[in-house]
Amino acid sequence: MQKSGLTRFISPLILLLFGLVQLHAQGTSGVVSGTVMDSTNAIIPGASLTISNPISGYSQTTKADAQGQYRFTNLPFGRYHVSAISFGFKPVAMDAQVRSASVTQVDFKLSVSANDQVVTVEAEPEDMVNADPTSGNAVDRNLFARLPTESTNAPLSALVSGSTPGIAGDSNGLFHPMGEHADTTFSIDGQPVSDQQSRVFGNQLSVNAIQSINVINGIAPPEYGDKASLVVQTTTRSGLNLVHPTGSISYSYGSFGTSVGSLALGFGGKRVGNFFTADGVDSGRYLDTPEFRPMHAKGNNENFFDRIDFNPSEQNLFQLNMTASRSWFQNPNQYDQQAAGQDQKAQIFSYNLSPSWTHILSPHSLFTVNPYLRQDNFHYYPSKNPFSDTPVTLAQSRRLQNAGIKADYSFSHGINTIKAGAMFYHTFLHEGFSLGITDPTFNAPCLNANGTPDPNPAFTDPSQCPPGDTPNGNFNAGSAPFDLTRGGTVFQFNGKTDIKQEAIYLQDTLAFKGFTFLLGGRVDNYDGISHRSLVQPRLGATYLVKATNTVLRLGYGKLFLTPYNENLIVSSSTGVGGLEGAGAAVPLKPAARNQYDAGFEQGFGKHLVVNGEYFWKFTDRDFDFDIVLNTPLAFPIQWKKSKIDGFGIKLTVPETHGISAYAVLGHTRSRFFNPEVGGILFNDPSVATGGVFRIDHDQAFQQSTHLQYQPFKSGPWYGITYRYESGLVAGNAPFATQADVAAGFTDLSYLTADQQQQAKITCAGVVATLAAPFTSCPVGQLSSPLLSIPKPGTENDDKNPPRVAPRTLFDMGAGWDNVLHRDRLKTNISITAVNVTNKYALYNFLSTFSGTHFVSPRTVSAQVTFNF
Repeated sequence: MQKSGLTRFISPLILLLFGLVQLHAQGTSGVVSGTVMDSTNAIIPGASLTISNPISGYSQTTKADAQGQYRFTNLPFGRYHVSAISFGFKPVAMDAQVRSASVTQVDFKLSVSANDQVVTVEAEPEDMVNADPTSGNAVDRNLFARLPTESTNAPLSALVSGSTPGIAGDSNGLFHPMGEHADTTFSIDGQPVSDQQSRVFGNQLSVNAIQSINVINGIAPPEYGDKASLVVQTTTRSGLNLVHPTGSISYSYGSFGTSVGSLALGFGGKRVGNFFTADGVDSGRYLDTPEFRPMHAKGNNENFFDRIDFNPSEQNLFQLNMTASRSWFQNPNQYDQQAAGQDQKAQIFSYNLSPSWTHILSPHSLFTVNPYLRQDNFHYYPSKNPFSDTPVTLAQSRRLQNAGIKADYSFSHGINTIKAGAMFYHTFLHEGFSLGITDPTFNAPCLNANGTPDPNPAFTDPSQCPPGDTPNGNFNAGSAPFDLTRGGTVFQFNGKTDIKQEAIYLQDTLAFKGFTFLLGGRVDNYDGISHRSLVQPRLGATYLVKATNTVLRLGYGKLFLTPYNENLIVSSSTGVGGLEGAGAAVPLKPAARNQYDAGFEQGFGKHLVVNGEYFWKFTDRDFDFDIVLNTPLAFPIQWKKSKIDGFGIKLTVPETHGISAYAVLGHTRSRFFNPEVGGILFNDPSVATGGVFRIDHDQAFQQSTHLQYQPFKSGPWYGITYRYESGLVAGNAPFATQADVAAGFTDLSYLTADQQQQAKITCAGVVATLAAPFTSCPVGQLSSPLLSIPKPGTENDDKNPPRVAPRTLFDMGAGWDNVLHRDRLKTNISITAVNVTNKYALYNFLSTFSGTHFVSPRTVSAQVTFNF
């Protein structure tokens, strides 16, 4: 492969930086340390120190040692409130901003108190807002340990989408950040993971291994590239300073026979620490299902994580993260597939290896290097009898292996926090895929006199329809060669390739009086099936109005987006209209985006914080996935361009008198422009033609509100979550076109009986059933309680598309921590209920990008946890 000029320019810089240091550091956490003294500079041993973030709920306590020194490690980046208390002295509180892995020094001088009373130091109003130019939302495990989620194998995705504004949730752990589809990078202790992390792509990190997350939903700093609509900075749990073995064993059981077992064990001292987690899930409803009643939906998952810390000195900190996981699951059936005996299933094997070493050069600077290796192996198996699969038989075996190294230099002193770095990624892809049509009515060339597809295999072309039949307007000639019922053959694909990516970046965060600026840029180069390079400036600014506790924020970023790696080779072998099209192969190419953000953060005393952000995104060559029917087989596709704008708002009520709450809201207008290239496109091929349209990431409004109440610290707690979704754009949903209005009826022949009963299609008050579907419906008589169907003749792909009907869901939880009131061995019990009202609702319907899936029926689970 010939290197571009930019590759030849970047590679020597990367090699030079790697040659200077053979080091590696955590990239999402830092250290706060200092000394506690009295007014005469005499040390105060045994002083109690607490560090907390009142917004995320993070809190950690320690005591000063015999030299009066203290140290808080593994602190997620953010703003903290640090307090020191000692008997006979007045308490003192100070603030600390952790922006890098270097040590933040906070020393205390305590003055003698007039009385001997020890008081609690609480956060002040100014601690409630964050003046960082990058908008983010921090969540600590104190919250997500109590947050009800229906996701079995993707609780991290559910946590992110349920606690971050501007995100529309979807089925199987998928979510749409800021109008995009899964355009997200997970930064796990500094290791970038931008490949897909939902239940149907790979096995994601267990929340049991996570200490906290900070979700960047504004302009990403220059150190983050590739998928950057959302950056999830993830800090794992550490065993350092756990002198006694500390951890938990938990087990839960609930609806659909779902059982979950978890183990967490940490131990270590000041120099060496280890933290290990093991999690197992077995469920009768592993994936979201195309019917409200789960059928053929069993699955299980095993996930292991181990973090080893070794600090031989204050200047050298080693870390090794290791994960291994496996999942096996059945692909849920529709009623017609269940009747045919369909038995499609899948397995995913994943591992990740990421060693770490931090070398601190001075109190203000450090070098970092981060090598890593990760892999996802995905296998999809058809039924033993191909004709038990309906309407298509499918098989796949693919491997995605990513090796990379990241190095940077950080300097923090005075008003500057500077970071410069380089990255190299090497991705290896191997994809095997096969497909064959097994249902003679799926792509029938002719229609019977009653408007239903003619299953006669003798007719293979609409021009050869027998007397009484009419040509099928929905017939697709591109997929006809793979119709096994009409003499076709199975589509077979096998390919492999590798992709090399290089990047360099430079950024500086300057704090001057009330202003904070982010100045920087990034250069990326992509060498794969296609090639492109891009220079990306990133700028941000905030101003803190101290009098009103207000932060005003502006930002601009140029971003370089690379094609999704999953099934990239298959998708790049097709063209316009995917496999169903007739065009030449067109490789998917990297995209360029201009993004503008404007936002604010407003504190109201110590009891309420409002954070709002408005965004505009203009992308040349934007990406998405198309999914084959309701299977987990998804293929990247690319559109000519997109224009997306919207807002996200978060309201946070920090804990006061046992009450805490938050609400996240969002609105997105997501407009995509044809033509489309790549993919398979079996659900709604009409999206590959035409002009501008609203993609299924588009949702007018969504919100999630969580309220938690614990009247006494040693008593039970109660929680409730209220979720509202106005409805994503639906896929190939029925509606009356202007031509239908003129003809007097709406064509429904393209929908199978099962599809009609899924959406409860109703014509003149009669609901479609499996035994009695409709072929047409008089104009004005068509409706559905699960779809928002435009009025006859008013549908417009851009202005008035069909949507999933609005839905309101309630989740509830209750529990009691340390119910037996023990000092060492503590027992927690809890019970959670998701979709308490058993709401019958859809995530999506015949969507090109996610198929048809129902929200989970009422799910109740009980859990017991033993902490030691």
